[in-house]
Amino acid sequence: MRVLRASDYKVMPWKNGGGETTEIAVSPDGAGLADFDWRVSMAKVAGDGPFSTFPGIDRTLAILESAGIVLSVEGAEPKPLTLETAPHAFPADAATSAALIGGAVLDFNVMSRRGKIDHRVERLANEKVSPAGSTRLLLCSRGTLDITVEAKTERLGKRDAALLDETENALLTPGPDSQFYLVEFRAA
Repeated sequence: MRVLRASDYKVMPWKNGGGETTEIAVSPDGAGLADFDWRVSMAKVAGDGPFSTFPGIDRTLAILESAGIVLSVEGAEPKPLTLETAPHAFPADAATSAALIGGAVLDFNVMSRRGKIDHRVERLANEKVSPAGSTRLLLCSRGTLDITVEAKTERLGKRDAALLDETENALLTPGPDSQFYLVEFRAA
């Protein structure tokens, strides 16, 4: 298990220059926006506008803070994303834009290279066993999250993350009023 502290995340400009993104983790290590297999980040969206496009990439988006957005993806009906809605998957190479519902939002963004890596994102608030078999990233979005792997426990605080490899079984125990995201990556 590799613990990733929010204070250590890398902040960089959006691909389209319209804002900043906070990179939580990327594979392979050190990969850039053009050559990652998967990437997990957060971004503050302060105004309505287009998303960056990523050819050959699948994307899942969730809201971490604020009222939310209405996401418009080419070829699909506009979809409201709020703190209560499930993470939403869509192709990152489709023209996409967002309209804020009630002010700036902080979003959680997961991307993977189509045909090479599949990903799944789930928002949880209850204890869970995460079995071995896939690479997993856990993000504590609210409160605390204890992760136990082979009798060793690490505590994540708000916005901290942990990366588990495909050999590690983990017991996930959130604190009171906590919430976290489980992201699974598998070869396509």
